[in-house]
Amino acid sequence: MSTQVKKPATAEIDRETRLRLYQLMVELRDFEQRAYELFLENLVRGTSHLALGQEAISAGYAVAMRPDDYTFCTYRGHGHTLARGASMAGAFAELMGRGNGMLHGKGGSMHLTDVKHGAMGSYAIVGAHLPIAAGAAWSAQVRKSGQVAVCFFGDGTTNIGAFHEALNLAVVWKLPVVFVCENNGYMEYTPIESVTAVKHPAADRAAAYGLEPILVDGNDADIMYETAQTTIAKARSGAGPSLVEALTYRHGGHSRADPGKYRPDAELREWLAKDPIKRYRERLVANRVPEAELAGIETRAQEKVDEATEEARNGAPARVDAIERQVWSDGSARWRN
Repeated sequence: MSTQVKKPATAEIDRETRLRLYQLMVELRDFEQRAYELFLENLVRGTSHLALGQEAISAGYAVAMRPDDYTFCTYRGHGHTLARGASMAGAFAELMGRGNGMLHGKGGSMHLTDVKHGAMGSYAIVGAHLPIAAGAAWSAQVRKSGQVAVCFFGDGTTNIGAFHEALNLAVVWKLPVVFVCENNGYMEYTPIESVTAVKHPAADRAAAYGLEPILVDGNDADIMYETAQTTIAKARSGAGPSLVEALTYRHGGHSRADPGKYRPDAELREWLAKDPIKRYRERLVANRVPEAELAGIETRAQEKVDEATEEARNGAPARVDAIERQVWSDGSARWRN
């Protein structure tokens, strides 16, 4: 089987959209870098998984989505949550276990959720959220709301049963859902190709469910935006789901405790040269966007991160007596009695 990487469409993306894509990618990159710095200060509670290098995927889809669409993502979900409009200060505070966090300090890095902005949760159990995304899409279908669920997951998820179960029902019921595999080459520390029967773990399996193989450059924001527009429009029109495999690379290890030394030096250099932000900045300059305008976007992004960091730092630690709140529908554990 030979699956080819799709080329971008010929339609031109307008200047305003491109600047929004760049702004979002820069903000997500600066957030992740600051999150790592806060970890080094021993301020981040629990573990965290950064998506440095994968910003084009979250930005491309977020810009193409409607405000009431749904996003489901993995524990590597800071970017996907923020891209939908969630509070950056609330995210920092959540990482630090502060009461002013978006989940009042109880969720931490791996469970960021902001329902008001369509960010329906980050899921730590690999593959668990694919059937949930299909369920949200089914709800939208029944309610005829026109909403679309977009579900992001890693390459390792493609070898989990929930991946195949969710895909099968989504196709059978023609659900308005888009499944996006962020293939960064590694399932934790193991190269995905070493444990998978096909070269492209998502795209090469699409045909088994009657879907078109969609393999794209996940480090190209234009390609990701165009792919998002096409697949979301298909879902919203009632034509059913899509399965996208976006090729990308995380700049760091799997989690904060992983130095990533198992990756070949040549491979790392090759992918760092494909940095999505560096590539996109060069493209914007080539398209006559003034350097000063881009520098302004970068400065404002850094200022936003700085302000959000201070707001988060000033929050009080999460209160132990609030641990039972927002767990059950009545806000308590009275159901036990």
